[in-house]
Amino acid sequence: MVSYVGVLLYGVGGIVVAGVALLVAFQEKLVYVPVLPGLTKSYPITPDRLRLTYEDVWLTSSDGIRLHAWFIKLLPHCKGHLNHFPFMTPKTFGVVHLLSFDKNITVLVLLIAGPTILFFQENAGSLDNYSADIAHRLEMVRIMLQRLQCNVFMLSYRGYGASDGFPSQEGIIRDAQAALDHLTQRTDIDTSRIIVFGRSLGGAVGSVLTKNNPDKVAALILENTFTSILDMAGVLLPFLKWFIGGSGSKGPRVLNCLVRSPWNTIDIAGQIRQPILFLSGLQDEMVPPMHMQLLYAKAATRNKRCIFVDFPNGMHMDTWLAGGDRYWRTIQHFLDENVPEKKENDLHRNVND
Repeated sequence: MVSYVGVLLYGVGGIVVAGVALLVAFQEKLVYVPVLPGLTKSYPITPDRLRLTYEDVWLTSSDGIRLHAWFIKLLPHCKGHLNHFPFMTPKTFGVVHLLSFDKNITVLVLLIAGPTILFFQENAGSLDNYSADIAHRLEMVRIMLQRLQCNVFMLSYRGYGASDGFPSQEGIIRDAQAALDHLTQRTDIDTSRIIVFGRSLGGAVGSVLTKNNPDKVAALILENTFTSILDMAGVLLPFLKWFIGGSGSKGPRVLNCLVRSPWNTIDIAGQIRQPILFLSGLQDEMVPPMHMQLLYAKAATRNKRCIFVDFPNGMHMDTWLAGGDRYWRTIQHFLDENVPEKKENDLHRNVND
């Protein structure tokens, strides 16, 4: 009998060891999924499909990785004589600035007054791969432009879409910084109204970026974001919760040191000083809604400009759809309160400074 018990214990121990070894070796493939099964790493659709005006943007991260992004514009860039643009209103464009090179050449430079949303996606798929969740991204962005009257900048993390490299936490943090730096250097947007919007993994990315750039990011929106990858390991693989976990875990956490992409969003949330809007789908099948509640509680202890809104029917990827009109009104109210449109005199003063 003892021999059988010994064999059983050795067998179970071997399975656990093998499982942990595989987890350590292939953890990036579990956390980052640039290409969904059955799809190719390509762009089968672009914003053109939805008749969105956009430009392809190529960036270089601080460690030399070439990145691809889309800058989707509220309205096309216009140049010419002012009388040629009767559709323009003060609400659409904050500044109409005429640059005269000589008596025959006058160029109209338009500064779009609306906010610009820097959108960080989830862990699975590129910006546009044609699957249920990825197709929803572009459709969501189309509605976002209409409802919020904003520009949207969508970045492909390294290893995703047309971007080079391989994903990692350190690398993606560099990618996000490159995207923000690009936006702050543009002359066709109001750089004081840049809002970071992150969903799921994108929320972890956006939280780090917002914390690191208090003077460049005006506000942060988090949707269905996890407290940490350490906590998610126990959710997705329950047997690991005794070995891997965040600060609230009761287990020994002996394997935490082996996790290369911990994404401790809950620790970052308490350090963010900008306004934060938390959007939580209560039917989230991937990230337990409790994670969003914990993030809000941690952030709100030091930041009084935090708002938490839940959507009873929202799932991980379709909260924006299930939330309907209330979802968009919530975001619009948050922006109106915390990133208001500048007065015309202020805009002219910025251009002249």
